[in-house]
Amino acid sequence: MRYTLRQLEVFVAIARLENVSAAARQLAMSQSATSTALAELERQFDLKLFDRVGKSLRLNELGRDLLPRAIELIDRASEFEDRLQGHVGFGGLRIGATLTIGNYLATLIVATFLKRHPESRVALEVHNTSTIIQRVARHELDLGLIEGTCRHPDLELEPWVGDELVVFCAPTHPLAARGRASVNELLREAWILRETGSGTREIFERAFRHHHERLEIKLELEHTEAIKRSVEVGLGIGCISRLALREAFRRGSLVPIETPELDLRRAFHFLWHREKYHSVAMQAFLEQCRAMTKGVSSAERIELPFIP
Repeated sequence: MRYTLRQLEVFVAIARLENVSAAARQLAMSQSATSTALAELERQFDLKLFDRVGKSLRLNELGRDLLPRAIELIDRASEFEDRLQGHVGFGGLRIGATLTIGNYLATLIVATFLKRHPESRVALEVHNTSTIIQRVARHELDLGLIEGTCRHPDLELEPWVGDELVVFCAPTHPLAARGRASVNELLREAWILRETGSGTREIFERAFRHHHERLEIKLELEHTEAIKRSVEVGLGIGCISRLALREAFRRGSLVPIETPELDLRRAFHFLWHREKYHSVAMQAFLEQCRAMTKGVSSAERIELPFIP
């Protein structure tokens, strides 16, 4: 073989970080050794993998084609080394989850996964849907768990479990006593919503697509708990996943408003790069996710530990 795994590691790190110095720090190498490893890989095969843009290195067409294959080789080599060393764990796994999934499901799944496979390592990142899509597309995450939709041509989307958004208000709000509202009534209210780019906001805007210009959006927030608190103190009404509101509805600190005219249904999805190698760790994690929701039609019906 005319290349080494170390050269591939350097190639992947620079591709992800677009900077030799940052890649060197990540790999615990000197900057000169990192530059030399990349230059030697390109020299051996008389090709260029990057376009130089100022101080950044951007993958060219050939580099983009080779990146997922290099990542697969490294992942397989890591699994092979684990077996040689007698490790029973699955090695590392990088998971990205959107906010509702990250706060209410993914942390529990990761905790259970690590109890079953204590030698494994999991990095869990929580972002909105658009950020998770970008990071999976750039091979910075092995797997995404998202609430929104994805139309990226390089990514594969698999349905996981159904979910539903619900409009809600404070117990003292005039709509609380009735527990339901028409679209015209909702258009007269001030709204506290998730930010643009989130899966929750995408579904909400789809439901109000014919009335969007009439909505009074008073406040946009990146966290569901902040939205719940804002609604509780009377700043407006909100719309987030019924899963995230289950305990608040049980306590009576927030009240659901049924909206028969609106379709607020959606699904949670698995997301990965089409050329992503499904390591043993990734397969085991996906199996655990599917086991958690087996026989469950909606996320709010998943049995979760009690949250006071």
